[in-house]
Amino acid sequence: MSRHLHAEWTKLRTLPDTGRLLLAIVVLTVAVGVAASAVVSCSPAACGHDPAKVIFFGVQVSQAVVAVLAVLAITGEYDTGMIRLTLAAMPRRTGVLAAKAITLAGVTLITGSVAVLASALSVPRILLGNGFPAETLVLTSAPMLRAAAGSVLYLTLIALFGLGVATVVRDSATAVGVVLGLLYLFPALILMVADADWQRLLWQISPMNAGLAVQATTDLATLPLGPWTGLSVPAAWAAAALLGGGLSFWMRDV
Repeated sequence: MSRHLHAEWTKLRTLPDTGRLLLAIVVLTVAVGVAASAVVSCSPAACGHDPAKVIFFGVQVSQAVVAVLAVLAITGEYDTGMIRLTLAAMPRRTGVLAAKAITLAGVTLITGSVAVLASALSVPRILLGNGFPAETLVLTSAPMLRAAAGSVLYLTLIALFGLGVATVVRDSATAVGVVLGLLYLFPALILMVADADWQRLLWQISPMNAGLAVQATTDLATLPLGPWTGLSVPAAWAAAALLGGGLSFWMRDV
């Protein structure tokens, strides 16, 4: 496995767009969080905004870049034909895919941690100036730490989900379209459906809605799923995608 991991890390870091995509994840996470914090405010009487969701709001945008990175991690080899060389050198396909998943997860964890930490250090100052109570912005509180760690884990799960889908589809544009469609389609459908039961069901199976429940620090009782239970939804999507990708990778000639 060490041989597989070294090979996959070399391929991932030498992709032409890897550096730019990793930088974009950090910049978008922070920039969108700063922009969101600048347009919300709290009155002295009450505050209708969850501070953690505002601080980490940029994750909803940067996840698209994570998905693109995950897709390119494998479709780039199909586009160039390098996948034949990879399988000739390392014919154990389960090892190849596992190494890709581990490498991608590690890179996303590190990059996501940097992005989330940068948001946590920059956005609360703006919220404090916009009337948010100081006690709700304590970064070392248990709810805020859970929201931060959960955001990093969520981005990692999206990366694994994207890798699984791309392994099945094997085309960059199609795979990105499928992943982003599944991420952003459910929130749109929820707004379009009038029936409350259907809204709740769509929320519960939505990888983004359910997954980002881990960021919630207020009104937890009103959520269709709890924070950690919600994060298990994108985990299930990622596991299903990787299972399908693994079977596809193993059964096909290339």
